[in-house]
Amino acid sequence: MPGANAEVEVLIVGGGPVGLTGRALLERWGVRTLLVEKHGELSPFPRSRLVNVRSMEIYRQLGLTATITARAFAPEYGRVRFRDTLHDPDFATEAMVGIHAPVPESPVTGVVTSQDRLEPTLLAAADAPVRFGVELVGLTEAADGAEGAEVLLVDHRSGVESRVRARYVLAADGANSTVRQQSGIGTTGPGAVGRVTTVVFDADLDHWRARQPAGVYFTSDGYFLPLYPEGGWAWIVPTPEDVAGADWSGLVSHALGTGAAVQVDVLRVQHWVVNAFVAERFGRGPVLLAGDAAHAIPPAGGMGMNLGVADVHNLCWKLAGALRGWAAPGVLETYETERQPVAHLTLHQAVVNTELMFGVQKARREQLRTGAATPAQFELPWSDQYFAQLGLVLGVTYDSDAVLTDGGTPAEPSDTGTDYVPSTRPGHRMPHLWLTHDRSTLDAFGEWFTLLTPDPARWAQRTTTPWPLRIEPLPQEHTDRCGLRPHGALLIRPDGHIAARWPDRPPADFALHHALAALTGSAPPGKHP
Repeated sequence: MPGANAEVEVLIVGGGPVGLTGRALLERWGVRTLLVEKHGELSPFPRSRLVNVRSMEIYRQLGLTATITARAFAPEYGRVRFRDTLHDPDFATEAMVGIHAPVPESPVTGVVTSQDRLEPTLLAAADAPVRFGVELVGLTEAADGAEGAEVLLVDHRSGVESRVRARYVLAADGANSTVRQQSGIGTTGPGAVGRVTTVVFDADLDHWRARQPAGVYFTSDGYFLPLYPEGGWAWIVPTPEDVAGADWSGLVSHALGTGAAVQVDVLRVQHWVVNAFVAERFGRGPVLLAGDAAHAIPPAGGMGMNLGVADVHNLCWKLAGALRGWAAPGVLETYETERQPVAHLTLHQAVVNTELMFGVQKARREQLRTGAATPAQFELPWSDQYFAQLGLVLGVTYDSDAVLTDGGTPAEPSDTGTDYVPSTRPGHRMPHLWLTHDRSTLDAFGEWFTLLTPDPARWAQRTTTPWPLRIEPLPQEHTDRCGLRPHGALLIRPDGHIAARWPDRPPADFALHHALAALTGSAPPGKHP
Protein backbone atom coordinates (compact mmCIF):
# COMPACT_ATOMS: atom_id res chain seq x y z
CA MET A 1 0.00 0.00 0.00
CA PRO A 2 1.47 3.39 -0.93
CA GLY A 3 2.65 5.40 2.03
CA ALA A 4 4.34 8.77 2.40
CA ASN A 5 5.66 10.28 -0.83
CA ALA A 6 4.30 7.41 -2.90
CA GLU A 7 3.83 7.62 -6.65
CA VAL A 8 0.92 6.25 -8.67
CA GLU A 9 -0.18 6.68 -12.22
CA VAL A 10 -3.79 7.53 -11.35
CA LEU A 11 -5.11 8.57 -7.95
CA ILE A 12 -8.86 7.90 -7.74
CA VAL A 13 -10.67 10.04 -5.18
CA GLY A 14 -14.01 8.56 -4.14
CA GLY A 15 -15.07 4.97 -3.47
CA GLY A 16 -18.60 4.99 -4.87
CA PRO A 17 -19.72 3.07 -7.97
CA VAL A 18 -18.00 5.50 -10.38
CA GLY A 19 -14.62 5.46 -8.67
CA LEU A 20 -14.74 1.69 -8.15
CA THR A 21 -15.69 1.11 -11.81
CA GLY A 22 -12.83 3.34 -12.94
CA ARG A 23 -10.43 1.38 -10.73
CA ALA A 24 -11.56 -1.92 -12.28
CA LEU A 25 -11.31 -0.58 -15.84
CA LEU A 26 -7.84 0.91 -15.32
CA GLU A 27 -6.55 -2.29 -13.75
CA ARG A 28 -7.58 -4.13 -16.93
CA TRP A 29 -5.31 -1.72 -18.81
CA GLY A 30 -2.43 -2.39 -16.41
CA VAL A 31 -2.53 1.13 -14.96
CA ARG A 32 -1.28 1.52 -11.39
CA THR A 33 -3.93 3.20 -9.23
CA LEU A 34 -4.65 4.09 -5.65
CA LEU A 35 -8.22 4.78 -4.55
CA VAL A 36 -8.88 6.86 -1.44
CA GLU A 37 -12.29 7.22 0.22
CA LYS A 38 -12.81 9.60 3.13
CA HIS A 39 -15.46 7.42 4.75
CA GLY A 40 -14.33 4.43 6.78
CA GLU A 41 -16.22 1.88 4.71
CA LEU A 42 -18.45 1.41 1.69
CA SER A 43 -21.75 3.23 1.98
CA PRO A 44 -24.30 1.42 4.16
CA PHE A 45 -27.15 3.36 2.51
CA PRO A 46 -29.06 2.11 -0.57
CA ARG A 47 -28.90 5.39 -2.56
CA SER A 48 -28.74 4.63 -6.31
CA ARG A 49 -31.24 1.99 -7.40
CA LEU A 50 -30.98 1.41 -11.12
CA VAL A 51 -28.21 -0.18 -13.20
CA ASN A 52 -29.37 0.51 -16.73
CA VAL A 53 -28.71 -1.45 -19.92
CA ARG A 54 -25.62 0.52 -20.92
CA SER A 55 -24.01 0.16 -17.49
CA MET A 56 -24.71 -3.57 -17.56
CA GLU A 57 -23.00 -3.75 -20.95
CA ILE A 58 -19.93 -2.16 -19.37
CA TYR A 59 -20.12 -4.59 -16.45
CA ARG A 60 -20.46 -7.46 -18.93
CA GLN A 61 -17.09 -6.38 -20.31
CA LEU A 62 -15.72 -6.65 -16.76
CA GLY A 63 -17.32 -10.06 -16.23
CA LEU A 64 -19.63 -8.82 -13.46
CA THR A 65 -23.15 -9.12 -14.83
CA ALA A 66 -23.89 -12.55 -13.35
CA THR A 67 -22.88 -11.45 -9.85
CA ILE A 68 -24.75 -8.15 -10.06
CA THR A 69 -27.90 -9.84 -11.38
CA ALA A 70 -27.78 -12.57 -8.73
CA ARG A 71 -27.85 -9.94 -5.96
CA ALA A 72 -30.53 -7.80 -7.63
CA PHE A 73 -34.30 -7.95 -7.79
CA ALA A 74 -36.12 -10.11 -10.30
CA PRO A 75 -37.03 -8.37 -13.60
CA GLU A 76 -40.67 -7.83 -12.59
CA TYR A 77 -39.43 -5.22 -10.11
CA GLY A 78 -38.46 -3.03 -13.08
CA ARG A 79 -41.72 -1.13 -12.71
CA VAL A 80 -42.94 2.14 -11.19
CA ARG A 81 -46.27 2.31 -9.36
CA PHE A 82 -48.26 5.37 -8.26
CA ARG A 83 -50.74 5.11 -5.40
CA ASP A 84 -52.21 7.26 -2.64
CA THR A 85 -50.52 5.28 0.14
CA LEU A 86 -48.36 2.23 -0.16
CA HIS A 87 -51.26 0.00 0.86
CA ASP A 88 -53.70 1.44 -1.72
CA PRO A 89 -54.17 0.12 -5.28
CA ASP A 90 -52.31 1.65 -8.21
CA PHE A 91 -53.79 4.68 -9.90
CA ALA A 92 -50.96 4.55 -12.46
CA THR A 93 -48.10 2.20 -13.31
CA GLU A 94 -45.46 1.77 -15.98
CA ALA A 95 -42.67 -0.70 -16.74
CA MET A 96 -39.07 0.40 -17.25
CA VAL A 97 -37.99 -0.74 -20.69
CA GLY A 98 -34.69 -2.59 -20.58
CA ILE A 99 -35.18 -3.43 -16.90
CA HIS A 100 -38.55 -5.17 -16.75
CA ALA A 101 -37.69 -7.44 -19.69
CA PRO A 102 -34.87 -7.92 -22.23
CA VAL A 103 -34.66 -5.66 -25.28
CA PRO A 104 -33.31 -6.78 -28.67
CA GLU A 105 -30.95 -3.80 -28.79
CA SER A 106 -28.67 -5.24 -26.09
CA PRO A 107 -27.30 -8.62 -24.96
CA VAL A 108 -28.00 -7.70 -21.31
CA THR A 109 -30.87 -6.52 -19.16
CA GLY A 110 -30.60 -3.76 -16.58
CA VAL A 111 -31.47 -4.42 -12.96
CA VAL A 112 -33.01 -2.82 -9.90
CA THR A 113 -30.54 -3.14 -7.06
CA SER A 114 -29.24 -1.11 -4.15
CA GLN A 115 -25.95 0.71 -4.25
CA ASP A 116 -24.79 -0.98 -1.06
CA ARG A 117 -25.23 -4.32 -2.88
CA LEU A 118 -23.46 -3.13 -6.03
CA GLU A 119 -20.39 -1.57 -4.41
CA PRO A 120 -18.94 -4.75 -2.82
CA THR A 121 -19.08 -6.45 -6.24
CA LEU A 122 -17.21 -3.54 -7.81
CA LEU A 123 -14.67 -3.45 -4.98
CA ALA A 124 -13.90 -7.15 -5.51
CA ALA A 125 -13.47 -6.64 -9.27
CA ALA A 126 -9.89 -5.32 -8.91
CA ASP A 127 -6.87 -5.82 -6.67
CA ALA A 128 -5.50 -2.26 -6.75
CA PRO A 129 -5.05 -0.71 -3.29
CA VAL A 130 -7.95 1.08 -1.60
CA ARG A 131 -7.55 3.22 1.51
CA PHE A 132 -10.76 3.87 3.45
CA GLY A 133 -10.90 6.69 5.98
CA VAL A 134 -8.35 8.67 3.96
CA GLU A 135 -9.29 12.13 2.68
CA LEU A 136 -7.68 14.40 0.11
CA VAL A 137 -7.05 17.74 1.81
CA GLY A 138 -4.56 19.36 -0.55
CA LEU A 139 -3.92 19.37 -4.28
CA THR A 140 -1.35 21.18 -6.38
CA GLU A 141 0.19 20.60 -9.76
CA ALA A 142 3.62 19.02 -9.55
CA ALA A 143 6.50 21.45 -9.13
CA ASP A 144 9.79 21.72 -11.01
CA GLY A 145 8.15 21.20 -14.36
CA ALA A 146 7.17 17.62 -13.54
CA GLU A 147 3.93 16.23 -14.90
CA GLY A 148 1.06 15.33 -12.63
CA ALA A 149 -0.20 16.43 -9.24
CA GLU A 150 1.04 16.52 -5.65
CA VAL A 151 -1.70 15.41 -3.28
CA LEU A 152 -1.87 15.71 0.50
CA LEU A 153 -3.85 12.96 2.22
CA VAL A 154 -4.89 12.58 5.84
CA ASP A 155 -5.78 9.26 7.46
CA HIS A 156 -8.71 9.95 9.80
CA ARG A 157 -8.01 6.86 11.89
CA SER A 158 -4.40 7.70 12.73
CA GLY A 159 -4.26 11.41 11.94
CA VAL A 160 -1.15 10.77 9.83
CA GLU A 161 -0.63 12.92 6.74
CA SER A 162 1.06 11.61 3.62
CA ARG A 163 1.85 12.88 0.15
CA VAL A 164 1.20 11.12 -3.12
CA ARG A 165 2.38 12.14 -6.55
CA ALA A 166 -0.01 11.09 -9.29
CA ARG A 167 0.27 11.54 -13.02
CA TYR A 168 -3.49 12.02 -13.10
CA VAL A 169 -6.21 12.51 -10.49
CA LEU A 170 -9.62 11.00 -11.26
CA ALA A 171 -12.10 12.85 -9.07
CA ALA A 172 -15.19 10.79 -8.30
CA ASP A 173 -15.78 12.37 -4.91
CA GLY A 174 -19.38 13.42 -5.28
CA ALA A 175 -21.45 16.54 -5.83
CA ASN A 176 -19.52 18.46 -3.15
CA SER A 177 -16.23 17.41 -4.73
CA THR A 178 -13.17 18.68 -2.86
CA VAL A 179 -11.06 18.04 -5.94
CA ARG A 180 -13.34 20.13 -8.15
CA GLN A 181 -13.32 22.99 -5.66
CA GLN A 182 -9.55 22.90 -5.17
CA SER A 183 -9.11 22.85 -8.95
CA GLY A 184 -11.14 26.04 -9.24
CA ILE A 185 -13.79 24.50 -11.49
CA GLY A 186 -17.24 26.06 -11.24
CA THR A 187 -20.66 24.62 -12.08
CA THR A 188 -23.68 25.68 -14.12
CA GLY A 189 -27.28 24.83 -13.39
CA PRO A 190 -29.83 25.26 -10.58
CA GLY A 191 -27.59 23.85 -7.85
CA ALA A 192 -29.38 22.60 -4.73
CA VAL A 193 -33.03 22.01 -5.65
CA GLY A 194 -34.30 20.29 -2.52
CA ARG A 195 -33.54 18.57 0.75
CA VAL A 196 -34.75 15.03 1.30
CA THR A 197 -34.56 12.36 3.95
CA THR A 198 -34.09 8.63 3.50
CA VAL A 199 -35.55 6.43 6.23
CA VAL A 200 -34.38 2.82 6.15
CA PHE A 201 -36.80 0.56 7.97
CA ASP A 202 -38.01 -3.00 8.41
CA ALA A 203 -41.66 -3.97 8.19
CA ASP A 204 -43.50 -7.17 7.36
CA LEU A 205 -44.50 -6.22 3.81
CA ASP A 206 -42.84 -9.02 1.87
CA HIS A 207 -45.99 -11.04 1.15
CA TRP A 208 -47.73 -7.92 -0.13
CA ARG A 209 -44.72 -6.76 -2.18
CA ALA A 210 -44.45 -10.13 -3.91
CA ARG A 211 -47.99 -9.73 -5.30
CA GLN A 212 -47.39 -6.17 -6.55
CA PRO A 213 -43.66 -5.89 -7.36
CA ALA A 214 -42.05 -2.58 -8.25
CA GLY A 215 -38.71 -0.86 -7.91
CA VAL A 216 -40.36 2.40 -6.79
CA TYR A 217 -43.76 3.12 -5.27
CA PHE A 218 -44.69 6.81 -5.48
CA THR A 219 -47.28 7.97 -2.94
CA SER A 220 -48.72 11.30 -1.87
CA ASP A 221 -46.34 11.14 1.10
CA GLY A 222 -42.96 10.45 -0.50
CA TYR A 223 -41.91 7.24 -2.19
CA PHE A 224 -41.02 3.74 -1.07
CA LEU A 225 -38.22 1.48 -2.29
CA PRO A 226 -37.81 -2.22 -1.56
CA LEU A 227 -34.13 -2.55 -0.73
CA TYR A 228 -33.15 -6.19 -1.14
CA PRO A 229 -34.75 -9.36 -2.46
CA GLU A 230 -34.76 -10.79 1.06
CA GLY A 231 -36.38 -7.72 2.65
CA GLY A 232 -35.87 -4.18 3.90
CA TRP A 233 -37.40 -0.86 2.81
CA ALA A 234 -36.56 2.80 2.37
CA TRP A 235 -38.93 5.76 2.49
CA ILE A 236 -37.77 8.98 0.81
CA VAL A 237 -39.54 12.23 1.63
CA PRO A 238 -38.82 15.99 1.67
CA THR A 239 -36.93 16.76 4.86
CA PRO A 240 -39.30 18.20 7.49
CA GLU A 241 -38.47 21.45 9.24
CA ASP A 242 -38.34 19.85 12.69
CA VAL A 243 -35.87 17.05 12.04
CA ALA A 244 -34.92 16.63 15.68
CA GLY A 245 -38.52 16.15 16.75
CA ALA A 246 -39.64 13.96 13.88
CA ASP A 247 -41.40 10.70 14.76
CA TRP A 248 -40.00 8.70 11.86
CA SER A 249 -41.81 5.49 12.74
CA GLY A 250 -45.11 7.33 12.93
CA LEU A 251 -44.51 9.20 9.67
CA VAL A 252 -43.66 5.99 7.83
CA SER A 253 -46.72 4.24 9.27
CA HIS A 254 -48.95 7.08 8.09
CA ALA A 255 -47.51 6.91 4.57
CA LEU A 256 -47.99 3.12 4.49
CA GLY A 257 -51.73 3.63 4.93
CA THR A 258 -54.27 2.58 7.50
CA GLY A 259 -54.74 -0.83 5.93
CA ALA A 260 -51.10 -1.84 6.28
CA ALA A 261 -51.31 -2.64 10.03
CA VAL A 262 -47.62 -3.49 10.38
CA GLN A 263 -44.96 -2.52 12.89
CA VAL A 264 -42.27 -0.19 11.54
CA ASP A 265 -38.74 -0.59 12.85
CA VAL A 266 -36.60 2.39 11.78
CA LEU A 267 -32.94 1.40 11.31
CA ARG A 268 -31.23 4.47 9.86
CA VAL A 269 -32.09 8.04 8.83
CA GLN A 270 -30.05 10.07 6.37
CA HIS A 271 -30.61 13.66 5.24
CA TRP A 272 -29.25 14.76 1.88
CA VAL A 273 -29.45 17.48 -0.75
CA VAL A 274 -30.76 17.02 -4.29
CA ASN A 275 -28.34 18.83 -6.58
CA ALA A 276 -28.67 19.72 -10.25
CA PHE A 277 -25.62 21.04 -12.07
CA VAL A 278 -22.94 20.32 -14.65
CA ALA A 279 -19.30 21.31 -14.12
CA GLU A 280 -18.01 24.10 -16.35
CA ARG A 281 -14.97 21.97 -17.11
CA PHE A 282 -14.49 18.21 -16.85
CA GLY A 283 -10.78 18.58 -16.29
CA ARG A 284 -7.97 20.98 -15.58
CA GLY A 285 -4.32 20.01 -15.83
CA PRO A 286 -3.87 16.52 -14.36
CA VAL A 287 -7.35 16.54 -12.77
CA LEU A 288 -10.34 14.86 -14.43
CA LEU A 289 -13.87 14.87 -13.01
CA ALA A 290 -16.35 12.00 -13.28
CA GLY A 291 -19.72 11.09 -11.83
CA ASP A 292 -21.37 13.52 -9.44
CA ALA A 293 -18.17 15.56 -9.25
CA ALA A 294 -18.78 16.44 -12.92
CA HIS A 295 -22.57 16.50 -12.92
CA ALA A 296 -25.23 16.15 -10.23
CA ILE A 297 -28.44 14.70 -11.63
CA PRO A 298 -31.76 14.61 -9.71
CA PRO A 299 -32.74 10.99 -8.98
CA ALA A 300 -35.93 10.83 -11.10
CA GLY A 301 -35.24 8.26 -13.81
CA GLY A 302 -32.22 6.73 -12.09
CA MET A 303 -29.70 8.25 -14.51
CA GLY A 304 -27.05 9.85 -12.30
CA MET A 305 -24.90 6.86 -11.34
CA ASN A 306 -25.22 5.35 -14.82
CA LEU A 307 -24.02 8.59 -16.37
CA GLY A 308 -20.92 8.41 -14.18
CA VAL A 309 -20.22 4.79 -15.12
CA ALA A 310 -20.29 5.80 -18.78
CA ASP A 311 -17.94 8.70 -17.95
CA VAL A 312 -15.16 6.45 -16.72
CA HIS A 313 -15.73 3.97 -19.55
CA ASN A 314 -15.05 6.84 -21.94
CA LEU A 315 -12.11 8.17 -19.92
CA CYS A 316 -10.11 5.12 -18.85
CA TRP A 317 -8.95 3.99 -22.31
CA LYS A 318 -7.74 7.53 -22.96
CA LEU A 319 -5.84 7.61 -19.67
CA ALA A 320 -4.24 4.27 -20.53
CA GLY A 321 -3.23 5.52 -23.96
CA ALA A 322 -1.71 8.72 -22.60
CA LEU A 323 0.20 6.81 -19.91
CA ARG A 324 1.45 4.06 -22.22
CA GLY A 325 2.38 6.37 -25.08
CA TRP A 326 0.09 5.09 -27.83
CA ALA A 327 -2.08 8.20 -27.44
CA ALA A 328 -1.04 11.80 -26.98
CA PRO A 329 -2.04 13.50 -23.70
CA GLY A 330 -4.27 15.74 -25.78
CA VAL A 331 -6.65 12.84 -26.34
CA LEU A 332 -7.90 13.52 -22.81
CA GLU A 333 -9.38 16.79 -24.04
CA THR A 334 -11.94 14.75 -25.98
CA TYR A 335 -13.31 13.45 -22.68
CA GLU A 336 -14.96 16.79 -21.91
CA THR A 337 -15.90 17.35 -25.55
CA GLU A 338 -17.76 14.05 -25.63
CA ARG A 339 -19.21 13.70 -22.15
CA GLN A 340 -20.20 17.23 -21.16
CA PRO A 341 -22.99 17.49 -23.78
CA VAL A 342 -24.33 14.12 -22.59
CA ALA A 343 -24.40 15.46 -19.03
CA HIS A 344 -26.44 18.49 -20.11
CA LEU A 345 -28.91 16.28 -22.00
CA THR A 346 -29.25 13.94 -19.03
CA LEU A 347 -29.77 16.79 -16.58
CA HIS A 348 -32.52 18.17 -18.82
CA GLN A 349 -34.20 14.76 -19.00
CA ALA A 350 -34.00 14.30 -15.24
CA VAL A 351 -35.69 17.67 -14.70
CA VAL A 352 -38.44 16.66 -17.16
CA ASN A 353 -38.80 13.33 -15.33
CA THR A 354 -39.17 15.15 -12.02
CA GLU A 355 -41.82 17.49 -13.38
CA LEU A 356 -43.81 14.59 -14.82
CA MET A 357 -43.58 12.58 -11.61
CA PHE A 358 -44.78 15.49 -9.50
CA GLY A 359 -47.42 16.23 -12.12
CA VAL A 360 -48.94 12.77 -11.67
CA GLN A 361 -49.11 13.18 -7.91
CA LYS A 362 -50.54 16.70 -8.17
CA ALA A 363 -53.22 15.59 -10.63
CA ARG A 364 -54.15 12.68 -8.37
CA ARG A 365 -54.47 14.96 -5.34
CA GLU A 366 -56.81 17.16 -7.36
CA GLN A 367 -58.85 14.08 -8.27
CA LEU A 368 -59.18 13.15 -4.62
CA ARG A 369 -60.17 16.69 -3.69
CA THR A 370 -62.90 16.97 -6.30
CA GLY A 371 -63.93 13.32 -6.59
CA ALA A 372 -63.90 13.85 -10.36
CA ALA A 373 -62.35 10.53 -11.40
CA THR A 374 -61.54 7.06 -10.24
CA PRO A 375 -58.01 5.60 -10.46
CA ALA A 376 -59.07 3.52 -13.47
CA GLN A 377 -59.79 6.74 -15.36
CA PHE A 378 -56.45 8.35 -14.56
CA GLU A 379 -54.54 9.51 -17.64
CA LEU A 380 -50.74 9.53 -17.54
CA PRO A 381 -48.99 12.64 -18.87
CA TRP A 382 -46.56 10.61 -20.99
CA SER A 383 -46.59 7.93 -23.66
CA ASP A 384 -46.32 4.26 -22.78
CA GLN A 385 -42.70 4.40 -23.92
CA TYR A 386 -41.69 7.26 -21.63
CA PHE A 387 -39.67 5.14 -19.23
CA ALA A 388 -37.73 3.51 -22.08
CA GLN A 389 -35.23 6.34 -22.60
CA LEU A 390 -33.19 4.02 -24.79
CA GLY A 391 -32.39 6.93 -27.07
CA LEU A 392 -30.56 8.62 -24.22
CA VAL A 393 -29.07 5.43 -22.80
CA LEU A 394 -27.88 3.69 -25.99
CA GLY A 395 -28.11 6.51 -28.53
CA VAL A 396 -25.27 8.67 -27.19
CA THR A 397 -23.22 10.00 -30.11
CA TYR A 398 -19.77 11.56 -29.89
CA ASP A 399 -18.37 14.29 -32.13
CA SER A 400 -14.73 14.99 -31.30
CA ASP A 401 -11.17 14.56 -32.53
CA ALA A 402 -11.39 10.94 -31.32
CA VAL A 403 -13.99 10.21 -34.03
CA LEU A 404 -13.35 10.27 -37.78
CA THR A 405 -16.63 11.20 -39.44
CA ASP A 406 -17.84 9.81 -42.75
CA GLY A 407 -16.58 12.02 -45.57
CA GLY A 408 -16.36 15.06 -43.35
CA THR A 409 -20.05 14.79 -42.36
CA PRO A 410 -20.55 15.94 -38.74
CA ALA A 411 -21.67 13.30 -36.27
CA GLU A 412 -25.38 13.15 -35.58
CA PRO A 413 -26.50 14.56 -32.22
CA SER A 414 -27.28 12.18 -29.38
CA ASP A 415 -30.85 10.97 -29.20
CA THR A 416 -32.83 12.57 -26.41
CA GLY A 417 -36.11 10.69 -26.57
CA THR A 418 -37.35 7.20 -25.94
CA ASP A 419 -36.61 5.77 -29.37
CA TYR A 420 -33.23 4.28 -30.16
CA VAL A 421 -32.26 3.74 -33.79
CA PRO A 422 -29.06 1.65 -34.11
CA SER A 423 -26.45 3.18 -36.39
CA THR A 424 -22.93 2.32 -37.54
CA ARG A 425 -22.01 5.88 -38.37
CA PRO A 426 -18.85 7.06 -36.56
CA GLY A 427 -19.52 8.42 -33.10
CA HIS A 428 -22.33 6.00 -32.31
CA ARG A 429 -22.21 3.06 -29.91
CA MET A 430 -21.62 -0.05 -31.99
CA PRO A 431 -24.99 -1.83 -32.22
CA HIS A 432 -25.44 -5.20 -30.60
CA LEU A 433 -25.36 -7.99 -33.19
CA TRP A 434 -24.86 -11.68 -32.49
CA LEU A 435 -21.50 -12.89 -33.85
CA THR A 436 -22.31 -16.42 -32.63
CA HIS A 437 -25.29 -17.78 -30.74
CA ASP A 438 -23.96 -16.42 -27.44
CA ARG A 439 -21.33 -13.83 -28.40
CA SER A 440 -22.28 -10.23 -29.14
CA THR A 441 -20.38 -7.62 -31.11
CA LEU A 442 -20.05 -5.89 -27.74
CA ASP A 443 -18.12 -8.90 -26.43
CA ALA A 444 -15.41 -8.27 -29.04
CA PHE A 445 -14.39 -4.99 -27.38
CA GLY A 446 -11.95 -4.62 -24.52
CA GLU A 447 -8.51 -3.17 -23.83
CA TRP A 448 -7.87 -2.67 -27.53
CA PHE A 449 -9.27 -1.18 -30.69
CA THR A 450 -11.37 -3.59 -32.72
CA LEU A 451 -11.57 -3.81 -36.50
CA LEU A 452 -14.83 -5.47 -37.49
CA THR A 453 -14.73 -6.64 -41.09
CA PRO A 454 -16.21 -9.35 -43.33
CA ASP A 455 -12.73 -9.67 -44.90
CA PRO A 456 -10.29 -10.10 -42.00
CA ALA A 457 -7.57 -11.73 -44.13
CA ARG A 458 -7.23 -8.73 -46.43
CA TRP A 459 -7.06 -6.27 -43.54
CA ALA A 460 -4.61 -8.43 -41.58
CA GLN A 461 -2.11 -8.16 -44.45
CA ARG A 462 -1.80 -4.41 -43.88
CA THR A 463 -2.22 -4.28 -40.10
CA THR A 464 0.99 -3.74 -38.17
CA THR A 465 0.46 -0.91 -35.69
CA PRO A 466 1.87 0.39 -32.41
CA TRP A 467 -1.69 0.57 -31.06
CA PRO A 468 -3.52 -2.28 -29.29
CA LEU A 469 -5.69 -3.71 -32.06
CA ARG A 470 -7.62 -6.88 -32.81
CA ILE A 471 -9.33 -7.89 -36.02
CA GLU A 472 -12.74 -9.48 -35.60
CA PRO A 473 -14.59 -11.29 -38.41
CA LEU A 474 -18.03 -9.85 -39.10
CA PRO A 475 -20.53 -12.44 -40.35
CA GLN A 476 -21.78 -11.75 -43.86
CA GLU A 477 -25.38 -11.51 -42.69
CA HIS A 478 -24.52 -8.32 -40.80
CA THR A 479 -22.68 -6.43 -43.55
CA ASP A 480 -25.74 -4.63 -44.92
CA ARG A 481 -26.90 -3.58 -41.45
CA CYS A 482 -23.43 -2.17 -40.82
CA GLY A 483 -23.33 -0.27 -44.09
CA LEU A 484 -20.42 -2.36 -45.37
CA ARG A 485 -19.61 -4.09 -48.63
CA PRO A 486 -17.50 -7.28 -48.82
CA HIS A 487 -14.16 -5.60 -48.04
CA GLY A 488 -15.31 -2.80 -45.73
CA ALA A 489 -14.56 -2.37 -42.03
CA LEU A 490 -15.57 -0.59 -38.85
CA LEU A 491 -12.95 0.63 -36.38
CA ILE A 492 -14.32 0.45 -32.82
CA ARG A 493 -12.82 2.25 -29.85
CA PRO A 494 -12.27 0.42 -26.55
CA ASP A 495 -15.42 2.06 -25.16
CA GLY A 496 -17.53 0.50 -27.92
CA HIS A 497 -18.08 3.66 -29.96
CA ILE A 498 -17.34 3.63 -33.67
CA ALA A 499 -14.20 5.62 -34.50
CA ALA A 500 -14.13 5.20 -38.28
CA ARG A 501 -15.92 3.42 -41.11
CA TRP A 502 -14.68 2.29 -44.52
CA PRO A 503 -17.76 1.10 -46.43
CA ASP A 504 -15.78 -0.92 -48.99
CA ARG A 505 -12.00 -0.80 -48.66
CA PRO A 506 -9.49 1.67 -47.25
CA PRO A 507 -8.67 4.53 -49.61
CA ALA A 508 -4.93 3.97 -49.05
CA ASP A 509 -2.66 1.21 -47.80
CA PHE A 510 -1.99 3.04 -44.55
CA ALA A 511 -5.51 4.32 -43.90
CA LEU A 512 -5.86 2.31 -40.68
CA HIS A 513 -2.54 3.64 -39.35
CA HIS A 514 -3.52 7.20 -40.10
CA ALA A 515 -6.98 6.72 -38.60
CA LEU A 516 -5.57 5.39 -35.32
CA ALA A 517 -2.99 8.15 -35.24
CA ALA A 518 -5.60 10.82 -35.84
CA LEU A 519 -8.10 9.65 -33.23
CA THR A 520 -5.42 9.13 -30.55
CA GLY A 521 -3.71 12.43 -31.31
CA SER A 522 -0.46 10.67 -32.25
CA ALA A 523 1.83 11.59 -35.15
CA PRO A 524 1.08 9.32 -38.13
CA PRO A 525 3.92 6.85 -38.71
CA GLY A 526 6.10 8.02 -41.60
CA LYS A 527 7.00 4.58 -42.91
CA HIS A 528 5.33 1.24 -42.56
CA PRO A 529 6.47 -2.28 -43.15
